[in-house]
Formats: sequence, C-alpha cells, structure tokens
Amino acid sequence: MWSAAILSEKKTFYHTPGFGFTPYTNSQTLVQMFYFRSGCFRQISTNMGSFSDRLKHINIVRKLVYILVGLFSYPGLAIINRLKISGTENFSKLPNRNVLFVSNHQTYFADVITFLHIFCAVKWGKKNRLGIPYYLLNPFTRVYFVSAEETMKKSWLTKLFALAGALTVKRAWLAKTDAEKRKGLNPGDTRQIARALENNWVITFPQGTTKAFAPGRKGTALIIKQTKPIVIPVVINGFWRAFDKKGLRLKKKGTTLSVRFKAPLQIDYEASTDAILAQLMDAIEQSKEWMMKGAHHWKTEPIS
Repeated sequence: MWSAAILSEKKTFYHTPGFGFTPYTNSQTLVQMFYFRSGCFRQISTNMGSFSDRLKHINIVRKLVYILVGLFSYPGLAIINRLKISGTENFSKLPNRNVLFVSNHQTYFADVITFLHIFCAVKWGKKNRLGIPYYLLNPFTRVYFVSAEETMKKSWLTKLFALAGALTVKRAWLAKTDAEKRKGLNPGDTRQIARALENNWVITFPQGTTKAFAPGRKGTALIIKQTKPIVIPVVINGFWRAFDKKGLRLKKKGTTLSVRFKAPLQIDYEASTDAILAQLMDAIEQSKEWMMKGAHHWKTEPIS
C-alpha cells in the first residue's frame, strides 16, 4: 500500500525499496503525495500555491476532466473530421517518465486535446487510431502540457481544462521591460516542468504561438539540457483549417487532421542551447529550411 508523507526543510525522505525510488534530501519544504493502490493520487513534489494547483495533481479529478473534455471533443476529431495518426507503435518502448513531446502548434487547445486522446487510446492497445472512445473509462493521465498562464485563465472552460495537467508558464517574450525579456524562461517555470518530467510525460510547444514558422524559444532547449529527457518530435497539420484559433469551435468539416510522432531524437545534451533548439525546430519541420520548402516558394506566378 502506498503511503503519504509531508516533509519539512532539511529532512531526508526514503522511498519504499523495490518501487523504483531512492533516498534523497531536499532543502525546501516538500509535499509528497503517493498513489493509493487504486491510483487516486499522483506523486507531486512542489510548493503548491492555489487550490486549483492541488486539484490538477489529484488523479481522480484529472480523470473526470479527461472524460468531460474527451466526450466533448471526440466528434470534432474523429467523426466530423478525419484524424490520421502515425508513429504510436514506438510508444511501447518509452519509459513512463522523463519523456518530452515537442510539437508545432496550430490551435490553443485542439492540439493538446488530440494528444491526450491518442495517449489514452495507446494505453488501451490501439495503434495509430482512436476507434470508439471507451479508453476514456480509464484514461492515461501521466502526462502534463506546457501552456501560457494568461491563456489558461481566460474563462471557466480554460480553467477546467487546466485541471487536465497544465503547466502554466509566463511568456517571457511578452515581458514589459528589456531586463525581463533577457531573463528568458522564468526559473520557477523551468523547475515545475523539470519536476513534472521526473515521473511523467510532458508536451511542449517551443514556438509558444500558433503562427507557422515562428522562431522557437530557448527555454525548451534549456530544459532538455538540464533534464536530459527522451525527446519525441511531433508534426501536426490540418488543425488550423478545421478549428478556430482557440481550437474549441469548428471552422471547416471533413478536414484531415494529421499527427505524426517521429522517432526519438539523438541529442547531444552538452551542445549549446542554440544547437539543440535548431535541431528541435528542424525535427518539427518549423525551421527556415522547412519554410523555404513551402509551396509559396516554388509556385510560379501565372503568366498574364
């Protein structure tokens, strides 16, 4: 039976042998919550600030959110539109921790919701398809997603979706002063992403915007250097055509939505953040080289 423990500053915590945990000491006050055998609670190690932050670490709450969001979104993904998935056959080789999915971004929410559907379907043994969404009865919840703080606070609906596992970060490039802009990713944001990776999968969008071929942000490369995760590049397409910018309202029916999971990247973790970021952007097909391959660069103007 899993147990719970609350640790104070400078105390050492010993994990139960045989469950893949080892002793460690932390100088900060930690709150450690471990699974009951039924899986009701997710391990967390964080100084939690708000009630909503606590809720999204409770597995049963996340499962309920998955069911609600999943039932609401399934028709738009798999019935009204056509979802084409590839690359999930490699998921069986992945560990259940320290895996970072890096993707291009086309809508605020439809992209992430689709990933969650796919992960849940794979948990139930499906490959490259969703099928009937009975996987929502026991969804895969060991995954978090990085999102902008202001985006997740806009409405009650976005606040509800945040309970599915949002790691909210402040957009440093929208900071008011030059000094703030130079800081890059907030250190607190970096720590929460690193903590999530310790025991989960994490989805991130290095461009931080839905604009195609926007430059990537160095924060993602910095996290990769620090945590050395398995990095899975993902390339999505069609979502901008089928949904509005938020990804919550259908714009066009009968659209093919494609999600391609590529093989894990071979990354030199000692390389510079610029080099790692360049590798990521090329892998998700958002680099300048990929932009130059676009149709608008090779189509000729009609002769008048």
